Amino acid sequence: MAINIGFAGTYTREESDGIYQFELDTDRQILQKRKLVSEVGNPTYLTIADSGCYLYSVAQENDLGGVHAYEINHDNLVLKKVSSQLTEGKPPCHLSVNENELITSNYHKGTVEVYNVDDQGNLNSLSSVTHEGNGPHQRQEKSHAHYAGFSPDGKYIFACDLGADEVITYTLKNEGLLHVSTLKVKKGSGPRHMVFHPNGKYAFLITELSSEVILLTYDENTGIFTEKQYIKTIPNDFTDVNDASAIHISSDGRFVYTGNRGHNSIAVFQVDEKTMELSLIERVSSSGEWPRDFVLDPSESYIVVSNQHTGNVVLFARDKKTGKLTKTNSEISVPEVVCVKFMPR
Repeated sequence: MAINIGFAGTYTREESDGIYQFELDTDRQILQKRKLVSEVGNPTYLTIADSGCYLYSVAQENDLGGVHAYEINHDNLVLKKVSSQLTEGKPPCHLSVNENELITSNYHKGTVEVYNVDDQGNLNSLSSVTHEGNGPHQRQEKSHAHYAGFSPDGKYIFACDLGADEVITYTLKNEGLLHVSTLKVKKGSGPRHMVFHPNGKYAFLITELSSEVILLTYDENTGIFTEKQYIKTIPNDFTDVNDASAIHISSDGRFVYTGNRGHNSIAVFQVDEKTMELSLIERVSSSGEWPRDFVLDPSESYIVVSNQHTGNVVLFARDKKTGKLTKTNSEISVPEVVCVKFMPR
């Protein structure tokens, strides 16, 4: 029996109590055994260390916001909190981790913060930067840092600022974030998340406000991006409000997937192996409202979609040759669900 263990982050405004765990049985094509594994306020985003030993979560306690670090017991998969970094104000919205650092992005504060991670999963604050800027959209009244992550070679840190329409490149030197370059994208587009192609020479940036994917060329020597292609994630005739959400890429670099909140769909794109440009293959219903995030399972034969407003997590089968998705008959309820992650194999 092939069992993959997943974790779900949530808002705790109404019915949710924190972080939930579930199983994906790939032999039977079912999601099952949802249970609460940590009571914590608004653990909206999670990330798991490549070792599979530690899980990091956004956290909120009263007027404090920040990050909790948990050790994952591999015998019973219980989460044990080992470290916490909380400061006054709203919590971050995104986390990225590598072997030595954890990066947080704070939508409300417009900040990017870096923490040292030791070999016991403990967090110690290293550096913080506060972005400035705005844009023409009504939600761009100030900077809104929405994502920060590492370059494939670990030389650079990149931050997507939804409020300022910028992707900013940093280096981490002497425990401080140093500005390298800034890419200004189309005004009012609202950069949200970014993924790199496995070849390390291109990246795909999803824009929340304009519902587009931007193909970027990447110079690994300078950390500088250049725009190459814009492509819509929603139909041209869709006129209701849509906030594009997550973006993920298959490990072979052949397919890119994006979430659409409003259109309530997952868009599937094929990557041209020569030009790296995207072409739309299909859009499939997310089978719920407001698909905030989704994740490929470790085998990449399935995609699990989290619909925030309907509180359902839905299983789709994925054809590795065509990239296409087929809804299965399996879903589970997770209240106020936001983020889903699988334990690495």
